[in-house]
Amino acid sequence: MRGTQNSVGAYEAKTKLAELLERAASGEIITITKRNAPIAKLGPAESPSREHLGDLFKQMDEIRAQSRLNPPGKDRLTIKDLIAEGRK
Repeated sequence: MRGTQNSVGAYEAKTKLAELLERAASGEIITITKRNAPIAKLGPAESPSREHLGDLFKQMDEIRAQSRLNPPGKDRLTIKDLIAEGRK
């Protein structure tokens, strides 16, 4: 059934959530609609790949490097520092 796509109304999704979760776990993608307009998709959870996680961590490092909290030439602030500062 992998790759199959069906749609259900929001009320039906609410009343049959357990069944829909089982179907999603088996690979089905279910579109949930409200007044015949799609509002959400329910599908199998996918684990991120190591490559994807590596890219995310690289992006986080780049954001941290550009942060006003860590200007070049100054000591880097840690979460612990920020928490301590907030308690003063």
